[in-house]
Amino acid sequence: MSEQTTATSLADLKTLVQGTPIAAGAEPTTPIAPKRDPQGRSYATGGRKESVARVWVMPGKGAYTINGKPATQYFARPVLRMLIAQPFLVADRYQTFDVVATVAGGGLSGQAGAVRHGISRALVNYEPELRSILKKAGFLTRDPRAVERKKYGKAKARRSFQFSKR
Repeated sequence: MSEQTTATSLADLKTLVQGTPIAAGAEPTTPIAPKRDPQGRSYATGGRKESVARVWVMPGKGAYTINGKPATQYFARPVLRMLIAQPFLVADRYQTFDVVATVAGGGLSGQAGAVRHGISRALVNYEPELRSILKKAGFLTRDPRAVERKKYGKAKARRSFQFSKR
């Protein structure tokens, strides 16, 4: 039979819990297996506004192909190219993966955000230990902001028609 002890203070309780193999209800963590296809690629879907990106990440030299075009041609603005490179910079994996993405819907800014979200999720599928780094940077959360719908009786979503006194 096990010996029962009574804790009279929080300090006593702490010493009792530290003696147990699993402290404070924490579950033992098992390593998560990477998800890769037979070609060694990881796939994920990213979203932003009305844009949806299907992204494949594979080991390579840092080439980005978006809708069959190089990223420098598809995303002409440097800010958008910087946006899709952020997950690799934060994870310290810059120019170690090739990216192939197909993106549809929305405008270029939303598409770049969708590709970034997809790259982040595909990186986690390829290397599960990167999850905490990318999660802390906020790249695994889909940005919920979208255009507000137009309401009846209004010129736009919130703008009223011009008031005329006479």
